[in-house]
Amino acid sequence: MRFALVALMLAAPVMAQEQVFDASVAEACLESVGVAGQFEECIGQAAERCMEESEGGQTTVGMSQCLQAEAQWWDTVLNATYGELLAFSKEMDAENGEGVPSQEVALRDMQRAWIGYRDARCGFEQSQWGRGSGAGPAVAACLMQETAQQARVLKSALPE
Repeated sequence: MRFALVALMLAAPVMAQEQVFDASVAEACLESVGVAGQFEECIGQAAERCMEESEGGQTTVGMSQCLQAEAQWWDTVLNATYGELLAFSKEMDAENGEGVPSQEVALRDMQRAWIGYRDARCGFEQSQWGRGSGAGPAVAACLMQETAQQARVLKSALPE
């Protein structure tokens, strides 16, 4: 018990470290390549910069925090894009009328299926690490990659 308390006290400064995450790194990259461009090269750039510029950014905790920050940013992008695409899908459904498969329903079904896939994919990634400390950054990187890729899929479906 005493050891656990000491370990917690020693870990506290590491957990309290200030991370330097700047989403503008990813935003600038995306703007330069566009949706149809080399989108993949933008994934992870902001997290990498965060790891380089944050004190303790190269530690397991620091890497996890930076990767989670970028994953959260991509999630925000994905959710905004999903909202736009949902509104567009509803408009298309109204234009198409009855008897045509609903874009709104298809979009919701796709997104729900993707969430299940993402969770299973990243769960598999975690399982490959066993009890290793690299599981945290590996799962955060997986969530970041999968969320960014899905944001791209949704963005590419939006009209220009």
